[in-house]
Amino acid sequence: MLVNQSYYSNVARRSKGEDRTYLSECLQTANWLVKSLDQRARTILKVATEIVRQQDSFLAHGVAHLRPLNLKTVAEAIAMHESTVSRVTSNKYMATPRGVFEFKYFFTASIASSEGGEAHSAEAVRHRIKALIDAEAPDDVLSDDTLVKMLRDSGIDIARRTVAKYREALRIPSSVQRRREKQALPAR
Repeated sequence: MLVNQSYYSNVARRSKGEDRTYLSECLQTANWLVKSLDQRARTILKVATEIVRQQDSFLAHGVAHLRPLNLKTVAEAIAMHESTVSRVTSNKYMATPRGVFEFKYFFTASIASSEGGEAHSAEAVRHRIKALIDAEAPDDVLSDDTLVKMLRDSGIDIARRTVAKYREALRIPSSVQRRREKQALPAR
């Protein structure tokens, strides 16, 4: 209990007139604040619980299993307004077995599947692009077009400009720049 009722009673008993009115108003304000903080905590918990429910594969298997998710989906699932979910997820963090993530991290755009199956999360696709580039051989640097083909072969329907945008966001140089860098490295 955050508001000490016995202290209030003790002070109010000894007060008269305006002082008693003032104390009563203060008690009402304190009780309102406690109730508001409790409601806020419950809302945050509802949103966090739904995010965990929606992103259970990510939590169990990693970023490659992050699902596309938007505020509207969570809002509908917990019967709240989308703007409330947006406010609740701003500047809040969640500790998971995979690390600490901002709530907003779990909300990613959807990228269509090339075989008409389940859509892919943009964050999972970025992770996949990074993994493909990290695994490229020094004598076989992957171009954006090659990455598009490899992603399409694995069921991700993505445009070359989107691959380039994601690669640049990951601060990965173009294939020409990577090829130059790898050729400049001494042979092992």
